[in-house]
Amino acid sequence: MLFKLSLSNIRKSLRDYAIYFFTLIIGVSVFYVFNAVSGQVAMTVIDSDSREIARILQMGISAMSVFVAGVLGFLIVYASRFLMKRRNREFALYLMLGMSKRKISAILLIETVIIGLGSLGVGLLLGIGLSQIMSALVVSLFEADMTRYSFMVSGDAIGKTVICFAIMYLVVMIFNSVIISRFKLIDLMQSGKKSEQIKLKSPWLCIIIFLIAAAVLGYAYYQVGWNYSEVKSNKMALYIAMGSVSTFFIFWSVSGMFLRIVMSMKNIYYRSLNAFTFRQVSSKVNTMVFSMTVICLMLFVTICALSGAFSMRNSMNANLQELCPADFELSANLDEPVENLDIVTECKNNGLDIMTYAGEYTRFYTYGDSNFTFESFCGNNAEKVKSQFQFLDYHNSEQLVGLNEYNALMKIYGKETLSMNDDEYILLCDFKSMKAVRNSVLKSEGEITVYGHKLKSKYRECQNGFISISSQHINAGIFVVPDSILEGQIPNGEYIIGNYNTADKESKKETERIVKNDYHEMTKNLSNLSFFRSGGYFGFSTKLNIQSGAVGLGAIATFMGLYIGLVFLIACGAILALKELSESVDSIDRYEMLRKIGADESDISKSLFRQIGIFFLLPLILACVHSVFGMKFATYFLEIFGTEKMAESIAATSIIILLIYGGYFLITYFCSKGIIKERK
Repeated sequence: MLFKLSLSNIRKSLRDYAIYFFTLIIGVSVFYVFNAVSGQVAMTVIDSDSREIARILQMGISAMSVFVAGVLGFLIVYASRFLMKRRNREFALYLMLGMSKRKISAILLIETVIIGLGSLGVGLLLGIGLSQIMSALVVSLFEADMTRYSFMVSGDAIGKTVICFAIMYLVVMIFNSVIISRFKLIDLMQSGKKSEQIKLKSPWLCIIIFLIAAAVLGYAYYQVGWNYSEVKSNKMALYIAMGSVSTFFIFWSVSGMFLRIVMSMKNIYYRSLNAFTFRQVSSKVNTMVFSMTVICLMLFVTICALSGAFSMRNSMNANLQELCPADFELSANLDEPVENLDIVTECKNNGLDIMTYAGEYTRFYTYGDSNFTFESFCGNNAEKVKSQFQFLDYHNSEQLVGLNEYNALMKIYGKETLSMNDDEYILLCDFKSMKAVRNSVLKSEGEITVYGHKLKSKYRECQNGFISISSQHINAGIFVVPDSILEGQIPNGEYIIGNYNTADKESKKETERIVKNDYHEMTKNLSNLSFFRSGGYFGFSTKLNIQSGAVGLGAIATFMGLYIGLVFLIACGAILALKELSESVDSIDRYEMLRKIGADESDISKSLFRQIGIFFLLPLILACVHSVFGMKFATYFLEIFGTEKMAESIAATSIIILLIYGGYFLITYFCSKGIIKERK
């Protein structure tokens, strides 16, 4: 009997609350897809370096899944609260017919088990299908062999998904049992007649609170957007707290001002069903100030996470083509000048003969004048720069390279060479923040003294350029000077950059494997290298290794951004949808009254559409405002990866939000429209 009753209730719930089941199914599938990454067939066909990156990716996803499980668990409990409210009259009828609270709990237990099994089954099937698309994405990201691809199901991901959602459903069962134990028949019978209490707020108090909150929020925006150089971890936490609290009070004050402002615009307020529409919206916002705040902040995190992840991924792909034009680089940048510096010979004597594997290459030295530091370059602007950028090292010698040696490197790179007069220099820089600092100096002064020679800048701003192969714009400043200036000087750095003497990719991989093994053996005891005893940096970089690391970092950023973004979007859309559906149930009598007084069905539908539209737009609009300044702050950290693709990233993020958040809006509208027509 109880089982039949439970099945009947589920059928009605499927009709009335498609949002709830849709959310559960999507939640299960997303959870499975991202936890199945390590089990995908792609993980078995990529090389060892990429497989290690994939392992790190899976560790990150596993850690993030704990947080995601908490978010989804909260969402399920939150949804259950509204479902319970929807069925108050049903529960009252059960009690009046003599059914005990224990049996009502048993009915809900059976329903939860059936719903849980159903959502898990459908969600896992959907997730397994989507995970095959994810496999293709992983193969593409890591450039694996697609010909060895085969259909695969991750048992580990299924186990994690079943355990996490079983725990969530268990919490729902406990929550439902507690709610039922507190049932009072009189409250259940009158639940349809009671509306949530709305405390009227003083309009002047709301205006004052709004202005204060906006001012505090503006101050936080300024600090993270324009005064970022002084933002430390403790201050950052303070600004985040200020933004969160200000967001709450903005919604609190708007909920009190909204209706009064609209009422003052009589031409709008008394047109069609606008009076009813705006009163409904005001009621909803009043009762969801805290929820709207949380949703707004979640949308803000979603926008920033997705945009930042896509931007990093897109920019790094472009950077690899531009910044990594050679196969290998063996280099040493030492703390002090070293006479007769010869890292090639010393490496050969210690087991690494790079020349055996080198095809086209160039070898050159870099220099540093102890009297020519970043502080001396800034000249009269030094104090101003120090006040703005306190974290910079002002006492290190600037890096110098001769014109002919730099041009020889550019021929290897396939880039344009430089030319200058004997009394000129060219400053190369592609690190955005440092470029702005150096440009300000070049425009106001620009004259430097190197090894006793005065030089002037050929250009009034930095030129794009670099020496080391990389996947990021990290060159903070290299001075190209006439070769005559460096004659007789002792270098403090040496570079050997070039291409392997093999052409195809597989041969290069084998060559690199041998060279890297020799390098690692040699670096087990760096004291054998005489030039390195003075301290500094000594390293070996390769194009394949840089590409693998960049692809891995881009993949991690993309997957983590997608994971948290999708889950947050689902949570935001579901919370708003469930609240709106609950309000539609409570407002059935109001819509019946509108029909009785002669309101057209089309006007009622327009009113409902506007209500839901405003309800969904309010947190999204403020989240977008937050994101403008949040992304401005994020670009200071993303600039080393490149932010040239930011517009494309924002467009991709907008499409995802439109599909998921907008999809929830449309489903909510049509479901609500069906609910208010129940007793038409």
